[in-house]
Amino acid sequence: MTYGKKLREHIAGPETTPLIGVHDMHSASIAAGHYEGMFVSGFGFAASHYGLPDIGFIAWPDMVAFVQRLRGAFPRHHLLVDIDDGYVDPEVACHVVERLERIGASGVILEDQKRPRRCGHAEGKQVLPLPEYLAKLEMVLATRQDMVVVARTDATDEHDILHRAEQLAATDADVVLVDGVRGVEWIRRIREVVGGKPLLFNQIAGGKSPRLSLPELSELGVEVAIYSTPCLFAAHEAMHSALTDLKAADGRLPAVDTANGAGVASVTRLLERNIARRRPEPQGVRT
Repeated sequence: MTYGKKLREHIAGPETTPLIGVHDMHSASIAAGHYEGMFVSGFGFAASHYGLPDIGFIAWPDMVAFVQRLRGAFPRHHLLVDIDDGYVDPEVACHVVERLERIGASGVILEDQKRPRRCGHAEGKQVLPLPEYLAKLEMVLATRQDMVVVARTDATDEHDILHRAEQLAATDADVVLVDGVRGVEWIRRIREVVGGKPLLFNQIAGGKSPRLSLPELSELGVEVAIYSTPCLFAAHEAMHSALTDLKAADGRLPAVDTANGAGVASVTRLLERNIARRRPEPQGVRT
C-alpha cells in the first residue's frame, strides 16, 4: 500500500486524524512514540534549519533532504509536508511533488499565498488571483501519483474565504485547509461550503484559531488536525529554562533522573529506535 493511500484511508476514518509538527530528527523521534502521523511545518523548518521566520526563505532541496531523512527513520508513519506556495513556480512545485512522492512523503500542502509570504496565522497575508492558484494546483494534482494533496487558502476577506474554500473543494484535491480560522462558527461555515470534501484544521500556539480538542473537532466535521509547533515551542521553553538554571548554578549541571530524565543513556535509547525501525518486520507482523 502506498503512503498516500494509507494516509487517505486514515483520514476517512471516524475520528479526526492528528498530525504532529516536527522540526528536526530529534523532535520527530519523540513524536513518533506518541502519534502515528507527523507534519513537516514550514514555521518549524525555517526556525530550526535557518534560524529565520517563515516568510519564504525555505529552499526546496533542503526540505526534500529533510523528508528523506524522516522517511528513512520512520518507515511506517504518515508524513504530511508543507511546501508553501510550491516555491513560487508551478513547474518547480510539480518537480518537488515528484521528488517527495518518490522518497515516500504521504502528502503535501499547497497554499495560495503570493510573495512575500507569511505564516498562516500572521497579519499581512496576500493571496494569488484564484485562477492562477487553481492552475498551479491542477498541475500538481496531475503530477502526483497517489500522494494526498491538501489545497490551502490564506484568504482573509470573509466572502473570499468561503468562495475559495468552495472552489478548492470542487477540485480533485483530497483535503481543504483554510488557515487562520478565527472561531468555531467559521469552521461550521467552511464545513458547509466544502460539502463532503475532508477538512483540515491548523492549530498553532498563540495563533488566531481557537484551541480545540480532537473530539470537538470531530463533532465539527473536521477530518484532519495539524499541530504545527508543539515540539518547537516546548523545546524553546525547555532550553531557555535549562540554560537559565545552568547559569544560576555557575555552570554545574543538574542531577539526572535516570528513570525519567533526559541523559546520555535515555537519549541514546530513543535514537537507537530509529535504526530498529529500518529493519524488516518479522513475517506475519503488520502495523
